Parts: sequence; structure tokens; C-alpha cells
Amino acid sequence: MGGNTVRHTARAATPEELLTGRHQPRPSQLDPFKPHLDKRWAEGHTNAIHLHAELQELGYRGSYQTISDYLRPRRRRRIRVVAPAPPRVRQVTGWMTRHPEHLSDDEHRQLTSILAHCPELTALHGHVRTFAEILTTRSGQHLKDWITATRADDLPGLHTFATGLEKDWDAVLQGLTTCWNSGPVEGRVNHIKMIKRQMFGRAKLPLLRKRVLLTAARPSAQPVTVGQAR
Repeated sequence: MGGNTVRHTARAATPEELLTGRHQPRPSQLDPFKPHLDKRWAEGHTNAIHLHAELQELGYRGSYQTISDYLRPRRRRRIRVVAPAPPRVRQVTGWMTRHPEHLSDDEHRQLTSILAHCPELTALHGHVRTFAEILTTRSGQHLKDWITATRADDLPGLHTFATGLEKDWDAVLQGLTTCWNSGPVEGRVNHIKMIKRQMFGRAKLPLLRKRVLLTAARPSAQPVTVGQAR
């Protein structure tokens, strides 16, 4: 410790006299105008360019950067209210295709708000709910009326869907009217694919054929292991 430091410390009457050095704040041309800046900031005027122009009219001769540096900590402390993100397309689609009773109160509220701002989406939601009722109650006799109603609205996506239904009208009508469907067949196909994945690289076609036939012959359709098939 140097002699000047010792003498300065010994002569200091208050702790503030010891707070010297290059890191201490220096006098600035902005000091007389800081109360005015504080007042204007509290009033909601946060544009540094406008504040700089005001201070120049009051006699300030400093730079704009000095004002910006003085206001920067206030900008960092300012609380910014961020609006919640809007729901994604997949979310809205899921709300429209699910049964209304399975929606939570918040999901139902958001869906109602979205439909209120889009007449086309409101019409689409009505057609989706009507088709779901036809599908679940097997009332295929109302399908023709549903297609006519969808084509009365400007909904190109539903128009394409309706055209696809008409291309295989007899099969669609039977599927929406009778209790018969291709579910068991699709289930058997998926089961065969599962057996093929289990045996990939482990055995050849004869063992695969035997496993498929033995599994299909079981009343409960329980899978047959490789050891049982041998």
C-alpha cells in the first residue's frame, strides 16, 4: 500500500470520502436534467429520441447516447406482458373432432372464442359434428343430405372429402348403416405384420407360414412363439 493511500485513508472523516477512483460515477451534463427524465418516464414517455429533443429545448447540450445509457436499466426492469400463444392448428382440429363432453372448460372456452371470429370455421365445425353423429349412430340414410349441406358452403376441403365418399358410395353407405366393417380383416393384417417383424432375420418363410396359420387357428388369437411353432 502506498503512502498516498495511507494518508488519504487517515484524513477521511466519512466513508464517502474513501469512495474515489475511476469506477466512481463522474459528473455529467445530464445530472441537472435527471429529475425531468424521471418524471417523464413515470408519465409513460419512454422514447429516448423524443426525450433528447425535449432536453435540448431546456438547454441540454449533451449527446443522445448519454440519455439512452441512463434509461437502459429502466428498460430492462420494465415488465413486459406477453400474450399467450394462440392454439396450434392440430389443437383446434382435435377440439373439433372430439366429443364436446370430453373437452375441458378451458378447451371449450378457447374453441368457442375461435369459432366466434371465423364464420367458415363455425360452419365446418357444424358439419364435422353432424358427420360424427352419422358415424356413431350408423344413420347412413342422412349422408346424402349431409353432402348437399356441405356443398352449399364455401369449404373446398369438405367438397373434396364428399367427392371421395361418392366415388365408393355403396361401400360407404353400408359402412355407415350396418354393423359390418373391415375391422377384423385389418386386425389380422396388422397381426401378420407383427409376426413378420418379430421373425425378421431369424427364420425363413416355412416357419413364418406355420406361425401365421397356428395363430389364426386359435380361438383367442394368442400369438405363437418360435419355440411352439417348431
